[in-house]
Amino acid sequence: MNEYRVLDRIAGPADIKHLSDQDLSQLAKDVRAEVISAVSETGGHLGSSLGVVELTVALHAVFNTPLDKIIWDVGHQCYPHKILTGRRERIRTLRQKDGLSGFTKRSESEFDPFGAAHSSTSISAALGFSVGRDMGQPVGDAIAVIGDGSISAGMAYEAMNNAGSEKRRLFVILNDNEMSIAPPVGAMSSYLSGLYANEPLAKMKSLAEGFEAALPSPLRDGAKRARQLVTGLHGSGTLFEELGFEYVGPINGHDLNQLLPVLRAARARATGPVLIHACTVKGKGYAPAENSADKYHGVSKFDIATGAQAKSKPNAPSYTAVFGEALTDEASRDPKIVGVTAAMPSGTGLNIMAKKFPGRVFDVGIAEQHGVTFAAGMAASGLKPFCAIYSTFLQRGYDQVVHDVALQGLPVRFAIDRAGLVGADGATHAGAFDVAYLANLPGFTVMAAGDEAELVHMVATAAAYDEGPISFRYPRGNGTGVVLPERGSILEIGKGRIITEGSDVAILSFGAHLSEAEQAVRLLEQQGVSVTLADARFAKPLDTDLIRQLARNHEALITIEQGSVGGFGAMVLHHLAATGQLDRGLKIRTMTLPDVYIDQASPSEMYTAAGLTAQDIERTALNLVRPAHNVVTLSQA
Repeated sequence: MNEYRVLDRIAGPADIKHLSDQDLSQLAKDVRAEVISAVSETGGHLGSSLGVVELTVALHAVFNTPLDKIIWDVGHQCYPHKILTGRRERIRTLRQKDGLSGFTKRSESEFDPFGAAHSSTSISAALGFSVGRDMGQPVGDAIAVIGDGSISAGMAYEAMNNAGSEKRRLFVILNDNEMSIAPPVGAMSSYLSGLYANEPLAKMKSLAEGFEAALPSPLRDGAKRARQLVTGLHGSGTLFEELGFEYVGPINGHDLNQLLPVLRAARARATGPVLIHACTVKGKGYAPAENSADKYHGVSKFDIATGAQAKSKPNAPSYTAVFGEALTDEASRDPKIVGVTAAMPSGTGLNIMAKKFPGRVFDVGIAEQHGVTFAAGMAASGLKPFCAIYSTFLQRGYDQVVHDVALQGLPVRFAIDRAGLVGADGATHAGAFDVAYLANLPGFTVMAAGDEAELVHMVATAAAYDEGPISFRYPRGNGTGVVLPERGSILEIGKGRIITEGSDVAILSFGAHLSEAEQAVRLLEQQGVSVTLADARFAKPLDTDLIRQLARNHEALITIEQGSVGGFGAMVLHHLAATGQLDRGLKIRTMTLPDVYIDQASPSEMYTAAGLTAQDIERTALNLVRPAHNVVTLSQA
């Protein structure tokens, strides 16, 4: 560890209480340097953590943690918090196997009262803690720290509305850096920017009044009331005050001379909910981050002096880039194709399409529920929406997927990135469940790409499919290096493909674990086991003819997927049982992710922990066709 004048004296938050305000300023400098040093070795969410250094120091100086509960929304910004709460010695294990989580995690520390990694949950949790305190639980104050991007989600407003009506004492710190991963979009972002500048309120007022004046008289009064609710321009209030919060700010989130008195006064005087609006700079104090377009939101290992990131040269394009290029190509041929993303244009590859067709790509902000129903409305209008959302984030819009899309049979195309295990972000970002939660919906077509060429075909297939909702999943990272088609071919719905033919064991792979299955086939052939390898392509509808062929002509059948129990393998088993194909003694195994949450590590380490390596597939097959007590695989010999 580096040596720091003040930080070296801090074992935990209790030590911070004895520091002078001058020492607190030095502590902030020490923490910032330590965050930069640690993340340069581990990679991680740098910019957001640098933006809250002073705020983190101030919160731990003023409040009495862990009795008082600091709840970091999302958790991207929690590295300074971890350094100050007894985890500095382990900070260079961040996001590594058996190391510290990149997010807050209840099992990791008593100073992490609530786990997070998805956005906009902090205010709801803080209100829950406040109720617990008022009902006699050992809880002090609850402080939710939420960003301007996260506060745009509907759940945050549901929580504020409830908190305002409950009138319980709690604190919300709005960390306003005017930027989520992508620039924040929507009216709320504009509103916060106006507050930050202190002057556009008058401009907003004149614009709003001009808009009202143009309305027919029956609508004018309603518009005026709506404007007043949003802006508070009828008096000195704000939206937050209308929701029942005492609003303080905006204040400089990097100036401890502002932060400390405001937090101390709020803690001493508050009787109900308080919102403190702190303006910060993402990447603060590290020039390469401040000057970067993404403010070093997520970085790999980097050189501190230059900011240059250590990124390996890929030998194949990423699945995300392949999707973005394929969709853009299809969009150039079909003007009805549009794209929807929830604050992840570059993460989903839709930025590629946006460069060519800016008017046909819609970033709805951190609002997956709205994004799904928005796409459903566009589909109902006759457009062809591609809703590109990570598997783990699509979970947030599941009710909308069921009720607004599937129930109505609307042809929304779901491009599901980050399928399977994603590595350093750990369990919170694992794309484990989408097959299980989509394949159970009537009328849904569910695909998974075995490689990047298959992904191109699936984009074309989805573009041409108008019969109902359709999804295709693909992993994070680079493809396998297969030759990409000039243009995707439209796949026959519900039909898989045979990769290799054999006679002993059939392996039916669904999705991007196909390359691992191919490696297992090579290992088994060296053992004298004849293997048929098939790529299912579809979990729904299943290729029942292919399954019948595999079950009839082989002693054993193995299904493989990068998803949870209850997914593709369960669909195959259900079909085999329902059609009596298990009655003849077929040996079958379903290889899925285990029924546990797997902590952060590299993807290969996570799949080893999951028991889904080529060697695991080899071992499973040998145990089926050679059920001896001691099967030794070539990889073990």
